[in-house]
Amino acid sequence: MTGYNQKDEVFRTLSLLFRQGQVIEVRAITGEGISSGYYNDLNAAAKDICDREKDAHVTGIYVTLNEVNPALLARRANRIKHRLERKDTTTSDVDIIRRRWLPIDIDPVRPSGVSSSDEEHARALSLASSVAAFLSEQGWPDPLVGDSGNGAHLLYRIDLSNDEESRKCVKSVLELLDWRFSDAQCKVDTANFNAARIWKIYGTISRKGDNLPDRPHRRSKLLKIPSGLQDSSSVVSAEQIQRLLASWQPDSTRTSVERSTSRSQETGIDLASWLSTHNLSYTEKPYNGGRLFVLADCPFSSAHSDGAYAIQFANGAIFAGCHHDSCGGGRQRWSELRALFEPVKPDIETRLARLRSERIRAKNEAEGRCRPTEYEIAQARALYEAADPEVQLAGAIESEMGEIDEKISSRCTEILESADPLSFMLETFASVHEGDQTVAECLVHSLASRCVINSKGLHVSITGESGKGKSHAIETMKSLVPKKFRLEGRMSDKALFYMEDLCAGSVISLDDVSLSDQMQEVLKGVTSSFQKPFLYRTVNKERKVQVCTIPQRCVWWIAKVEGPGDDQVFNRMLTCWIDDSEVQDKRVLERTLSGAESLPVTSGPESEEVRVCRQIWDSLSEVWVVIPFATRIRFQSAENRRNPDMLLDLIRTNAALNQRQRESKEIGNVRCVIASRADFDEAARLYETLNGESGAQANKLTKRESDLIAAFTSLNQSEVSIAELQQLTGLSNSTVGKLLHGYHSYGKTYSGLLDKCPAVSYLDRTVTRGDEGCSTMRRTRVYLWDALLYDAWEKGGSVWLCDDEDHDPDDHDDSNPGSSPEPEEATLPYEMSLSDVNSRSFVQVPGLPDHHRCSVCGKRPTQYQERVSHCSQNIQRMLCSSCYRRAVSREVASIIPLPGVIDKKALVRRSFPSGRCQVCDLKAAVWSDPVSQVHLCDQCYERLDSGEDDPNVSSPGPP
Repeated sequence: MTGYNQKDEVFRTLSLLFRQGQVIEVRAITGEGISSGYYNDLNAAAKDICDREKDAHVTGIYVTLNEVNPALLARRANRIKHRLERKDTTTSDVDIIRRRWLPIDIDPVRPSGVSSSDEEHARALSLASSVAAFLSEQGWPDPLVGDSGNGAHLLYRIDLSNDEESRKCVKSVLELLDWRFSDAQCKVDTANFNAARIWKIYGTISRKGDNLPDRPHRRSKLLKIPSGLQDSSSVVSAEQIQRLLASWQPDSTRTSVERSTSRSQETGIDLASWLSTHNLSYTEKPYNGGRLFVLADCPFSSAHSDGAYAIQFANGAIFAGCHHDSCGGGRQRWSELRALFEPVKPDIETRLARLRSERIRAKNEAEGRCRPTEYEIAQARALYEAADPEVQLAGAIESEMGEIDEKISSRCTEILESADPLSFMLETFASVHEGDQTVAECLVHSLASRCVINSKGLHVSITGESGKGKSHAIETMKSLVPKKFRLEGRMSDKALFYMEDLCAGSVISLDDVSLSDQMQEVLKGVTSSFQKPFLYRTVNKERKVQVCTIPQRCVWWIAKVEGPGDDQVFNRMLTCWIDDSEVQDKRVLERTLSGAESLPVTSGPESEEVRVCRQIWDSLSEVWVVIPFATRIRFQSAENRRNPDMLLDLIRTNAALNQRQRESKEIGNVRCVIASRADFDEAARLYETLNGESGAQANKLTKRESDLIAAFTSLNQSEVSIAELQQLTGLSNSTVGKLLHGYHSYGKTYSGLLDKCPAVSYLDRTVTRGDEGCSTMRRTRVYLWDALLYDAWEKGGSVWLCDDEDHDPDDHDDSNPGSSPEPEEATLPYEMSLSDVNSRSFVQVPGLPDHHRCSVCGKRPTQYQERVSHCSQNIQRMLCSSCYRRAVSREVASIIPLPGVIDKKALVRRSFPSGRCQVCDLKAAVWSDPVSQVHLCDQCYERLDSGEDDPNVSSPGPP
């Protein structure tokens, strides 16, 4: 716009709405919180508003319309505080001295959290013209007309005291306009009646959702300023408001829903008789020529009893509702009330679905898969015999849909019995979402845990940078789940216990929300009580105990940039990272651009593969999974006691997905499935992936924390500064500091690397600069990095199956499906025995080629490589994880601490390693003497008293 000056436009808006010197509150809404400031200088307010609006995270900037108590200026005088704390307050209704404006907000009906389309925007502006014309006919002066960016605004000047009578007047006007003008496309907002209502500042941008061509972000603006706005003639008097409300006829009070319903549906109903017939107690009184029935109990909610009412007007029209906000806050609910007590004839879609269900059941019965009861057969026969002409005319459509259902069912059976269900679901996921296969695997296993009777439940925590696809990954996987198990939208903490549509096995996703203390306690409870309902006891208004329930086997998916905030919650979940690499960014961009060139899909909104995935989840039976090799599973680190349970559940869920391809037996009424070695291999692969490039199951690091650890590793310095970490990571000083030290936000504590990783510590020191006599001293902080301690700490994600303890690793049992075959002589690069291995000469090398075999046992894969080639053959020998650990144990066992040198009673068990053991220099030290600073591993600690008469003893090195 040529010559447009935003500050001038904002100042013009403030000058029209307020007088110079009047105190106003400016409030900015962001995704991270609320910014607020109080002003009596309109120039300063306009400048700060324009500066604040440059932040792309600000979704909207607002101002209090009515006259504010001048004393509030002292809260934040002519300045904006960018992030309010709990102690900071904003303007409330009691802080308003007088009402100066009556606001009318007209919004197009659309999904929440998105901007309006051009067509929706135009509809709202058109409806605003109709509302203004109607009020002009009532003798009201012309309003100030504004464009909110998504809808339309009408502002009428008033001069009313801030009391209950004025509040009712404004609320009644908005309700009258809503009932008269709102329809299915646009509505008049009835919530703008409170005195402290905030209003969009014209000249600022409204940012709702993403800025897309079909739903763009628009700048709000003034459209029409009436002449003489500051004159007394432009004020709507209290008498004019009363005359408008007095002219309110009963028929004009009907909502758009009522107007779209034929009057014949309501005439002839005597509301008093109808309420008595359905045992609804009431108190009756006259009301505007009709009758008002105050109901003794609320029929819409069991959370309260008061507030419900019904009105029958003189012309027979009926209105029913409840004053409580949770019940609609006075919204028309007569049709819902009737539906509670009068059966509604199912629509054509419902009846067709019922017919399809009966057809599939009959087919399954014919194939011997299930046997319907006599009652079900009678119901099906009655349904077919009572089918009305509408259903009979849809016979051709029903036949075709039945064939499609049979095709889906047949393909589902084929996949479950002879293919890989997990791979099929991952391929379907990949057809919609680019990359993030590890995240998808975790979500699939989480869903499968609902089918395992002896599972402790698998829940998923996804971390990664904002805007990298966490939400899209979750929504894509949820689309593969039957609708009855999907919980759409957001919810409050208490809503979980009152949702009637929450069934057992539901998927509950929390996407970038701050978990309250109550929600975190709920998460701990439901994850510990996976196989049985979680009971929550509270007290209702009558002070009677009320027991609420969250059903069993619900799985939780949390997506956040950082962890949930409570380490106990984090430890109960599969922790995976979203892929935020540059390669992934390019793939997503290419997919997005190629999708813009594609033609519309004509086969329907959902692909056949998606429907097959849903059918698979419906077809899986609940099973008890037996793991016959469980005692042979070994963990490199079992410090977190929940991780072994998660690995076992990954084995169980893999077996449950392949239950029709596994050995099984019936014990009582329970079907038991026997897990195979293939189930362990798949679970171990995913478990190790979650401890490597795609997650941090063992050490519970978020993606950003792992990137910071990688920066420490790449620098390979004993001392590191924040500036060096910034250069490598590209993060700000504040972000790096939070990742290292943790932080507090909205009452939640997020721990940092200093709490999680023992290899990172810090040191405050005083640095002197300059020549003697002219020097300066300043305090600085450096971060210490212990590479050896990190190696001992981070090696905690490997799992493997081992033979019996006294079994020679060179003797392989061909009858054991889990043992490796005897390798050919030519494949062994160098033969050696376990006693020849010096573990200090081997280093862990991830990603060694699969064809390399262990130089001791011949097994694959190998993870350790000799530092120096064997001189005679110039070959570097390899070791598998099992042989390496055996070698370490043998070396440690050969070292006995010198008796009397170390006071065993002075040693204290540490919660995390403190470097390498000072006796064997091989294992991580978990025992420390705080005085002498001697550190020992578990094995050397146990052997402290065993070397009194042994000549082969060793004393610890210097502390």
